[in-house]
Amino acid sequence: MKISLFQGFTDPSVTSFERIALLIVVGVAIIGLLYAVFLTKQVTNQPEGTDKMKHLSEAIKKGGRAYLRRQFRTILLLVFILAVFIFFTGYFAGATSAYNNPVWLIGLGRAGGFLIGALFSATVGYIGMNMALRANVRVAEAARHSFTQALSIGYRAGTITGMLTDGLGLLGGTIIFIIFFKDAPLVLLGFGFGGTLLALFMRVGGGIYTKAADVGADLVGKVEMGIPEDDPRNAAVIADQVGDNVGDCAGMAADIFESYEVTIVSAMILGLLLTAATGHLYWIIFPLLVRAAGVLSSIISTYSVRTKEGENAMKAIHRGYWLAAFISVASFFLFAQFYVKDLRFFLATSVGVLLAIAIQYITDYYTSTEYKPVKEIAQATQTGPATTILGGLATGYESTVLSVIVIALSIVASALIWQGGDGSGGSTILYIFYGVALCGIGQLTLTGNNIAMDSFGPIVDNANGIGEMAGLEPGARKILADLDAVGNTAKAVTKGIAIASAVLAAVALFAAFYEDYSLTSIDLIKWQVFVAFLIGGSVPFLFSSLAIRAVGRAAYFIINEVRYQFANVKGVKEGTVDPDYGKVVDICTTAAQKELLTPALLAIISPLVIGFLLGLEALAGFLAGVILVGQLLAVFMANAGGAWDNAKKTIEDGLYGGKGSEAHKASVVGDTVGDPLKDTAGPALNPLIKVINLISIISASVMVVALKNGPTPITVGVSVVGIIVIAVSVIMSLKQASYGREDVKA
Repeated sequence: MKISLFQGFTDPSVTSFERIALLIVVGVAIIGLLYAVFLTKQVTNQPEGTDKMKHLSEAIKKGGRAYLRRQFRTILLLVFILAVFIFFTGYFAGATSAYNNPVWLIGLGRAGGFLIGALFSATVGYIGMNMALRANVRVAEAARHSFTQALSIGYRAGTITGMLTDGLGLLGGTIIFIIFFKDAPLVLLGFGFGGTLLALFMRVGGGIYTKAADVGADLVGKVEMGIPEDDPRNAAVIADQVGDNVGDCAGMAADIFESYEVTIVSAMILGLLLTAATGHLYWIIFPLLVRAAGVLSSIISTYSVRTKEGENAMKAIHRGYWLAAFISVASFFLFAQFYVKDLRFFLATSVGVLLAIAIQYITDYYTSTEYKPVKEIAQATQTGPATTILGGLATGYESTVLSVIVIALSIVASALIWQGGDGSGGSTILYIFYGVALCGIGQLTLTGNNIAMDSFGPIVDNANGIGEMAGLEPGARKILADLDAVGNTAKAVTKGIAIASAVLAAVALFAAFYEDYSLTSIDLIKWQVFVAFLIGGSVPFLFSSLAIRAVGRAAYFIINEVRYQFANVKGVKEGTVDPDYGKVVDICTTAAQKELLTPALLAIISPLVIGFLLGLEALAGFLAGVILVGQLLAVFMANAGGAWDNAKKTIEDGLYGGKGSEAHKASVVGDTVGDPLKDTAGPALNPLIKVINLISIISASVMVVALKNGPTPITVGVSVVGIIVIAVSVIMSLKQASYGREDVKA
């Protein structure tokens, strides 16, 4: 039995330049990982501050690491069950091997790719969180001496996660291509699905943890007790600090990693289809070279981020971003002009960079304290929580329209650039959606910068909390508060970019699904397709409902626990005795682990039910519904929540009476409503969209075989079992679970 591997080096269609280019891409990926090691040493060599600061940091570390270890144990069995399923989908897909490789090899490669993708995603999340846990106290200590030094440590600690994402995502995709070459699409799907699935688990679990703790801490501490956000007398304060790391560091790092991974996968799958049609390999090599250039531009630009004392930190971060964008766009031009000899490649990837910048400024406008939307919400706090909530809802809805328009314009640009193909073969649709994939590649070229910005947020948030709990000097506290406000906007920006990238990746995967399975049309006039479209549009709402309900349920028990300790544990209210922080940490951990499986099962099983029951064309309609509604809902929740959060911060800075005023209490209510939207349900919709798209493409090969002669008792039975599993899981999730004390009065 002949087995053909490593055709990326031996295939006669590969030129010497292209072989060297593949090696350079691998080398650049390794350089990115080495840069992360270099930054790790820089950050960890910084001083940690006083014994009190070290003690607080250690408590946060302990909670964060314990949570992730427990989460990995919770999902381990499901991951291996899915690996077996992925093997069998590869077994059926193996019939289309370009080299007639045995079906077991394709199945093994796909399952192995799935496990590697999951491992890489988990690694990025775990190491990223650990770096944040080690950096927070160092940023707090640096703030006692220098604004510039505090910014530098926080941003470089975040960059470590960014370079891990760049390095591992690029390395994994390139190595799989080198090994399997024209069979790579069959394997890359598994790689992308593994990373996306882990991101979904980490996003949902981390989001439930962080927002349950945050809501509980704020409502009792700020509203009922009138104490500061990070007052050590609040039993939920350590859980809140832990939550920032498991949600915004581990969760968001895994989320962006899977976006980075899936955009590579979608571009390479479509590129390989065009390679088969035209005989040119540059359709695949070009995206890899672009991503390699992005790694180098992120290294240069992130290291250059620094400020003068008193300068706005966001301006320094924006300068670094613009530098990276300039270097990247210049490299796009060089690759397109001298390698591909077709400037349409340059235009398509540049549209992606412009999209990232547009999303950044739209999100900044709607969530930053400097602009009208947040100022209007802050003004509304003077008339109570109701008008505050209405202001945030209106802001979120309005921001959704602009975000959709710029995403739509990027797709229109791709259609204009690639209309007519290149005359060498392949359908016009394939060229256009390859252009959309290149747009996604361009948008996430600056992933190192994006994740540096995102991780910077929870790092400085934790540093601010440590500074407050440790009683640092007023000057240090002012620096940390300023950095915290900037970090909040930076987090909102990266959420917007992640959501837009999810849509582009999903659209490219949608096109791959259409082309791979030779669908002649997706006809909405057919009742099966229209029904599937409607059901697809409902899935993001059910998913969001489950996630938000989980936060509310856990927050209920946290509020009762914090109230109980204030009322019944002698010395807690007076500050002479530490509260039992561990009790609240345990409530958060238990709730997050119990609640994360149902949303994941919904994402995995729902497309299988639709495909086996209604067929591939209906499944395509289902995917369209998920993409459309998922994107709209995600942007709305992310921006509304970010606007409420920053409106609260403006009040806490002294506006409309400052802390303790009625306006402040209204702003806290708005913030706590927005918290599960912006940090739990909204961001988790990114991996949801891609999990559903990937599981659809992966399982479609099985559906083709099973539905060859129409629906059978077996396919109907599979669908019925899937419906029962989802229904039972949702019903069990809706049942009122108990995580602690109940009915403790304020």
